[in-house]
Amino acid sequence: MINKHLGFALTLIALLLFVPGIIYPMFSLNMELKAQLSQSILTSPIVNKELSILATVEELWRDERLLVAMLIFAFSILIPVIKTALVCLAYWRKNTEIEQKIMKFISSIGKWSMADVFVVAVFLAILSTNHAETQDTQQFAIFGFKLDLLISSETLSNVGSGFYFFTAYCLLSLLGSHLYQKTVTN
Repeated sequence: MINKHLGFALTLIALLLFVPGIIYPMFSLNMELKAQLSQSILTSPIVNKELSILATVEELWRDERLLVAMLIFAFSILIPVIKTALVCLAYWRKNTEIEQKIMKFISSIGKWSMADVFVVAVFLAILSTNHAETQDTQQFAIFGFKLDLLISSETLSNVGSGFYFFTAYCLLSLLGSHLYQKTVTN
């Protein structure tokens, strides 16, 4: 019985972590273009973004990448909300057949909750571009003078607080559901 209460408590804590996990930035991405001619350097930002899960879904939707937007929305927002609501409903329907049916349904969609982990993995893959730099040197002549022009771009990315909140949500949600379900099925 203690596992049931502990599982429910962990689910509620996970919900508290879920909200900032989808609202706060998961990562920041900065990209700069640099041009160097002799001793003069010109720097221009190309991309300077902080993206949360919600902002990513919005941006993908605006860019008409609807399938990706819907998948991220479904797996990272909709399914977790439904799962948490069902755990709460099951908890209030103590020791009933409804509780068992709800937990059975949660178990069946539980496989899809691994998609949360997939979303985090995708964000980590994006972050792996950290410090990627390209550069190209061109030489040209003006009035008989040879000049070297160095053009480079640099990509920097950092993990945001939303990443930690969302990762903690994923782990606590899985643990809470597991503990709760263990008591209902026994």
